[in-house]
Amino acid sequence: MVEIPPGLVHIGRQLPRLVLPLVFAYASSWAWAIVFEEPAPRWLMVSACLFPVPLAMTCGVLYTHLRDRREAARRGAILAPRVKSRWPGGFDILLSIAQEFRKGDIGSPFDQYCQEYGPIVNIRTMFEDRIFTTEPEHIKAILSTQFDSFEKGSCFHNCSGPVFWDQLSALLGTGVFNSDGEIWKFHRTMARPFFSKDRISHFDIFEKHAKDALNQAKARLQEGHPVDFQDMVYRFTLDSATEFLFGKSVHSLSAGLVYSKNSQPGKHRDFTNHSADIFAHALAEAQSQAMLRTNFGSSWRLAEFWSDRIRKEMEVCYRFIDPILKNALETKRMIKEGDQYTGQVSTEEKEGLEDTLLGHLVNCTEGKMDEIVNILIAGRDTTASTLTSLIYMLSQHPDILNRLRAEVLSKVGNSRRPTYDDVREMRYMRAVINGTIARLTHSLLCRTSTEAVVWPGVNGGPPIYIPPKTQTPFSVLLMHRRKELWGPDADIFDPDRFLDERLKYLVSNPFIFLPFSAGPRICIGQQFAYHEMSFFLVRLLQTFSSITLAVDVQTRRGESTKGMGPNPRDKVTFRRHVVLYVDVSTGYPSFIQPRKLSTVAFSLI
Repeated sequence: MVEIPPGLVHIGRQLPRLVLPLVFAYASSWAWAIVFEEPAPRWLMVSACLFPVPLAMTCGVLYTHLRDRREAARRGAILAPRVKSRWPGGFDILLSIAQEFRKGDIGSPFDQYCQEYGPIVNIRTMFEDRIFTTEPEHIKAILSTQFDSFEKGSCFHNCSGPVFWDQLSALLGTGVFNSDGEIWKFHRTMARPFFSKDRISHFDIFEKHAKDALNQAKARLQEGHPVDFQDMVYRFTLDSATEFLFGKSVHSLSAGLVYSKNSQPGKHRDFTNHSADIFAHALAEAQSQAMLRTNFGSSWRLAEFWSDRIRKEMEVCYRFIDPILKNALETKRMIKEGDQYTGQVSTEEKEGLEDTLLGHLVNCTEGKMDEIVNILIAGRDTTASTLTSLIYMLSQHPDILNRLRAEVLSKVGNSRRPTYDDVREMRYMRAVINGTIARLTHSLLCRTSTEAVVWPGVNGGPPIYIPPKTQTPFSVLLMHRRKELWGPDADIFDPDRFLDERLKYLVSNPFIFLPFSAGPRICIGQQFAYHEMSFFLVRLLQTFSSITLAVDVQTRRGESTKGMGPNPRDKVTFRRHVVLYVDVSTGYPSFIQPRKLSTVAFSLI
């Protein structure tokens, strides 16, 4: 079936708005001819054809603004301050956001807007309001106290429904991350049992794949080549997630670790032919396109006029997932039909399917691709992104690395496998993970108001009025970096802030630190993520004694003073899609030559 280009779909949806003023102009000229018994003057006809559309848009914008001001005043509130724009429709603002996105300044220009206008600001682009906030009380309202007044979007909404769902439906469909109401409750209830304490405290899966990854890393170092840590840990989390959730690993580590691009093996070996690598590349591209799409609001189809760029990449992802899903459906069919397939389905296969999230999905939804993709992104990308950032920070802070390694060795020695209780008792380990999340975890989320709401004022100011059907993006990253919330050293990587007297900031206001969201939609996999990261770090630090950056293979963009994300002096380039990642085209984490074979130095490219 041939799909209509997205640009034409957008134009088709806007036709009523465009055609109605022209119809009015034609009717007016016809009325002129009847009343005055002569055709309307040519200048009047030309004006009637050219000006009705922009005039109608201008009137609509002015009416909406006056209506919102009136409604705000009626509630004793004010409107959020609006970023000043030089061009109609805020196109200069849109261009600035797109440029910063491509350059990789992950907090810019939103941090600049907040510095100029305050923690809540209306970033109006494409004639649409976007009330951006980094204020904990506002984020608390979105996620918890006014939860029912905001939504992500539902497949039952028409073209005027929530923009966020419309933008990301090609990536997330109607999975748990992109649905609301009963559909969201169904997905969440279905997945919750698979993240119970009994399941996430079994470390056999982590052990198997961590051992494989670290053995390959040691072998690569013995060859005298650095190791791309980001690539390795993304493979580790993909293999662990697929085995935990679907019962079978995709064995992406079996493709081998990549070599640095300027090495001799890297010039002659292609690492992109493994099915897991093709899947990973397509999923990353789809996420990048999704984040770029959010800059254009409901007009994103004009930026992808002839083809849906996310759908193109997701077709590649679906080809990877489809055999896994088909195998599960076939196994379910044979189990259901019983005796005639006796012997074809082993007891191990039957129990394996029934004991996994995939088996549950097959039973409840016939294995919808949407939910599988949602869970894969959560299980693979978020954990790998945090580990990559964490290892980079350890490479720049050897004192923190030595202290963390000392804690690991004091708890489990240099070889014993950690248990659930061991990980729970490693307080400094948890502080290092939290410090990394606060410093280098991108989280720009968005909701759409379903009704008019009022948010508390900032610093004793008047309340803020949020009109219905308004996008309300918020940045957890920038909130984590606010000095008035975290103290004067908020922009410094220091895990001790989660252990010493500075913890008072968090204790007095828990909503200033939201690594896994909050409220009814709090991440059900947060403990799984903490355990996976902690387990991998324990095994890593049992194996390697130091972490350094292989600066000789880095190529970076020029220094920038923009952005509240990474320090402009960082030696790698961070970019963002759904999560933060290190741009492998300009520089990427890796490992260098070990100093000792017995206590090998682990490092980053």
